[in-house]
Amino acid sequence: MSSAIKASKQAPEKQQLVLLSGLSGSGKTIALHALEDLNYYCVDNLPSGLLQAFILQILEQPERYPAVAVAIDARDRSEDLGNIPRWLSKLADKGIDSHLLFLTASRKILLQRFSETRRRHPLTSAIITLPTALDLEQEILAPLKCAADHVINTSDINLHQLRRQIARLITQHKQSETMTLVLQSFAFKQGIPEDLDFLFDVRCLPNPHWETQLRSQCGRNQAVIDWLGSDEMTLEYLADTFAFLNRWLEKFVESQRSYITIGIGCTGGQHRSVYLAERLAEQLRGKFKKLQLVHRELE
Repeated sequence: MSSAIKASKQAPEKQQLVLLSGLSGSGKTIALHALEDLNYYCVDNLPSGLLQAFILQILEQPERYPAVAVAIDARDRSEDLGNIPRWLSKLADKGIDSHLLFLTASRKILLQRFSETRRRHPLTSAIITLPTALDLEQEILAPLKCAADHVINTSDINLHQLRRQIARLITQHKQSETMTLVLQSFAFKQGIPEDLDFLFDVRCLPNPHWETQLRSQCGRNQAVIDWLGSDEMTLEYLADTFAFLNRWLEKFVESQRSYITIGIGCTGGQHRSVYLAERLAEQLRGKFKKLQLVHRELE
């Protein structure tokens, strides 16, 4: 095999494993649902003794299990809990990118939550009161908390904030893969597309249509690119639009939006809107791998 062919091959993406643990009442169920919304295959309350066997199973089926989240809590009470950090540290060599996520909350808040919901703490019994159960749980899960990649204190955040925080932590290294971004140029005289999330009107910019030699060309032709690229107002509009999108699109990623469509419109949909959409696509591709560029009037 030639070196050129070897260089063209990309290394396969690692499987993702999130091990989720934490105190009862801290929001593990909400966190697991957030991971499920991020296309993770989720398993709740897996006994720690079965974790290694389960990992072997997902390793054998990477297409079926590209991203897995497993929740483990103190009900297990197994000595295997203390071995989990060591097991996770060995997964990178096997092609799995693992994260240990631990949720906690203040004692006062946990007591309040169990009181308000009238839920039973899983460690309480006829002889173990709720305060004692909370202490026991802290002790059992201490090895996981100490080894966690991220510890989230949910005492002062609501369920929506927790979901956003989970999404940000898990996807911060691959944000571009969580949302499809569509840039669409169009002509106002042909109507505004109905599915837009953002609309930028570029009809205020100089129009190449009035230049005879440029009229039959479009915003992808070099002559039009040079003409608009030398206009100061066009460059300022482009810079301001990119700065806005670069800042605020990240917030939509954190809110777990899967699709955002941005419309750039001019009068005829041939020159200015096409040019701006092409330049914005160039600038945003480094951040959003799932980027689609559509020129409605050119198609």
